[in-house]
Amino acid sequence: MTAIADKPSSQQPSRGRFSRPTATTGWASWLTTTDHKKIGILYFFATFFFFLVGGLEALVIRSQLAGPAGSLVTSNQYSQIFTMHGLTMIFFVVMPMGTGVFGNYLMPIMIGARDVAFPRLNALSFWVFVAGGVFLYSSALLGGTPDGSWVNYASLQGVGPDPENLSLLGDAIHSRRMLFYSLGLQIAGIASLATAVNFVVTILNMRAPGMTLMRMPVFVWMTLVTAFLLLFAMPVIGVALWMVMFDVGYAANFFRPEGGGDPVLWQHLFWLFGHPEVYIMVLPAFGIVSEVLPVFSRKPLFGYAAVVFSGIAIGFIGWGVWAHHMFTTGLGPIANAAFGITSMIIAVPTGIKIFNWIGTLWGGHLKFHTPMLFAIGLVSMFTIGGLSGVTHAVVPANAQQHDTYYVVAHFHYVLFGGAIFGLFAGVYYWFPKATGRLLRESLGKIHFWMMLIGFNLTFGPQHILGLNGMPRRIYTYESGMGWDLWNLVSTIGAFVIALSILVFLINLVISIRAGAVASDDPWDARTLEWTVPSPPPQHNFDVVPTVTARDELWHRKYAGKEADIPKRVPSGASADHADAGAADARATAGAQVPAGIHLPDPSYWPLVLSVGLPIAGWGVIFGQPVVIGLGLVWTLVSMLAWALEPSVEESH
Repeated sequence: MTAIADKPSSQQPSRGRFSRPTATTGWASWLTTTDHKKIGILYFFATFFFFLVGGLEALVIRSQLAGPAGSLVTSNQYSQIFTMHGLTMIFFVVMPMGTGVFGNYLMPIMIGARDVAFPRLNALSFWVFVAGGVFLYSSALLGGTPDGSWVNYASLQGVGPDPENLSLLGDAIHSRRMLFYSLGLQIAGIASLATAVNFVVTILNMRAPGMTLMRMPVFVWMTLVTAFLLLFAMPVIGVALWMVMFDVGYAANFFRPEGGGDPVLWQHLFWLFGHPEVYIMVLPAFGIVSEVLPVFSRKPLFGYAAVVFSGIAIGFIGWGVWAHHMFTTGLGPIANAAFGITSMIIAVPTGIKIFNWIGTLWGGHLKFHTPMLFAIGLVSMFTIGGLSGVTHAVVPANAQQHDTYYVVAHFHYVLFGGAIFGLFAGVYYWFPKATGRLLRESLGKIHFWMMLIGFNLTFGPQHILGLNGMPRRIYTYESGMGWDLWNLVSTIGAFVIALSILVFLINLVISIRAGAVASDDPWDARTLEWTVPSPPPQHNFDVVPTVTARDELWHRKYAGKEADIPKRVPSGASADHADAGAADARATAGAQVPAGIHLPDPSYWPLVLSVGLPIAGWGVIFGQPVVIGLGLVWTLVSMLAWALEPSVEESH
């Protein structure tokens, strides 16, 4: 299929004996799909698998630290598990779940499009993401996983976290681990860049008629801001990772002081990426909460424009605060003062969002369904994380808190309390749209309360541990330091979180198999995705909708009929508040793609192409030029075959 044919078109294609099949089934359809909804589902199961792996790593960490003189794992094993937990949760769970799962599945439908701008590039981004995860975890079988923590400071790149073990590990083994770090994240970064380009083009060019920028759902706005952040942040860390590869694998001296390099340069590059990365992870969750709260408050989002522009402001200001991670590196009083001020300023747009969410709740007819509980959980937990974060803007306090468990507590309140709670709100809210079934409310509420209690038991005490001087990245500690009790409480909390995830898994399996059947608009919602059947047809819309209002579906249902607006959220299984257009759409669910609608052809080439990248990576790690060449040739030939692959349809 040509590049032009990669973009869905409403023009009538020439049809004949090569007419495109309207649907495919079976496992092959998932390997070759270019449907944004199927790719979103694939992302969900892949990221949730990594979430379980990262969670198990967290349980090992907390079990090791449950009491003094822990001996569950050795120092070397702990460093590997500790590092992989951070890399997994950040690069293979929170980032891709916000953009890959929710952005892929929902954004095109929410803007009235039939697919993303570049469907095959979308498929490629998923398979490259999987290739990056497989490559990084293959290190466990090839000498050990990366062990320099997820920040991988330059002092840890050369000798590792445990220099005494160098005689046992060998310098080559440690270098191999750092190469896995560098190349694994570079492969995953390619997936992120592909997604970013795709989303920016889709949102700016493929909105339905009448959907101006200020009529877009807030989730779409936050997806757009996140895509721009990815577009500019990933090259920064990409350059830094190339430098690591040449330092570790080819004896370059970018960060090695003994060769004239500057170890602080790594921190500048890493945190110039790292702080926008925080907002890459939380902004999609902010968008989800901004969609959930109005539905379960039975009123419009308070201060829509303020919420949108505060999200944009966060994206801009996030580039100017990176050095508050570096107040102990000797930047000098002027730089410290400047970055302390910017760290205070960035709290302003975040506070605007929080106050607007509270304004949405205020005076509403609140219904505490599970999505609403998780959304409120995000607002409350992220507020705590934000308050502890503002203390880092005070330079002397930051210097005392740096590299202690106080920082660990802070970023978990921001990333777990912010992102993960918001993502679960989205899962419970849009699950009926994706499957046609509802997750069980009783199990959902058990999941929420167990997770909320376990979360605060785990990370609340870590503030105290940090203020009592417990440093990060230690694998054991002596009794009598004043850390015993709070470490035990933190470990108990971690296992409570694990039990809550088990409850969610049970709920997920039961509901997929035998959940209550959901109507097309089970929550009496406000946005376009609820106008199509549940689950949506492959082509999303029989007729591309014309948008006339910000909350288009709400406007269609209740404009001029305010007295008819119900004061409660329907149960979901039997309620049906959809308009006539949605009723017509339900009648076409499962029907053939209407004539005149072109959808992108399926293809194996995105999957095949992604395989070449880890092959080349393994060649670099083991110093095998032939293997490097094989991987590069595999990739280039796959690109050529992709470009020359004929369309299923006769002409476009």
